[in-house]
Amino acid sequence: MSLPDYKSTEKQASSAISHSPVVQLNVGGHLFSTTLSTLRRHPDSKVADLISGHPKVRTDAQGRFFIDRDGAHFGAVLEFLRSEKLPTENIREVYKEAVHYNINPLIKRLEEMPELFGELVGRQQFLSRVPHYKENIEVLIRIARAEAVAARRSTILICVLQTEEDLGFYDNAINSLEAGKESAVTFGPWKAAPSVTDLLDCVKMDIESRGYKVSIEAHLPERSFLSKSYNFFYKLTFTWW
Repeated sequence: MSLPDYKSTEKQASSAISHSPVVQLNVGGHLFSTTLSTLRRHPDSKVADLISGHPKVRTDAQGRFFIDRDGAHFGAVLEFLRSEKLPTENIREVYKEAVHYNINPLIKRLEEMPELFGELVGRQQFLSRVPHYKENIEVLIRIARAEAVAARRSTILICVLQTEEDLGFYDNAINSLEAGKESAVTFGPWKAAPSVTDLLDCVKMDIESRGYKVSIEAHLPERSFLSKSYNFFYKLTFTWW
């Protein structure tokens, strides 16, 4: 049995565009039918570019335009192009597709929806004011994975300094850890309303969004009768199995 002639199907697709306003799409195995006017509604988008005669456009064996991307949420994108109707579920997933296809009106509309508004305007704006937050998340994951060998759990200390005043006690607080045997990944300080608890919630949320199972609890270093106790420390525990 001979293989399909893909150059031939590409020519058929180009010919179909010139004669029919209806377009057949294959997005990662999900099939869609729409019109040229729908795909061209936002000229700067990638879907408009798809039918603009771009030489790298691919087609499947049946001559449908092929997009090599998961098409599970493309239907919601296409519905917006048709009617400007917004999705009512899977908002984050549709938002990622809107960004990928560069459909700016859909991106802006989705960012105004409560599910994304709180994340982008509230949480992400707060985290942008926490020094080295993203880098620290990567450090925590890297340390936990390194300590996972032949272990059920990995535990890492976090030091959270909310204010500049807290930062002034940093050296003494670190020195209070058991004879220098313990070290901590430090967050803060920051100038924003959210509390230490809010920061810890964000840490847990962002690590769990990567597929890990974690818990956080307060950690009080052992101290002598005369030494001062600091409540800056928390134990972050990764459970592997």
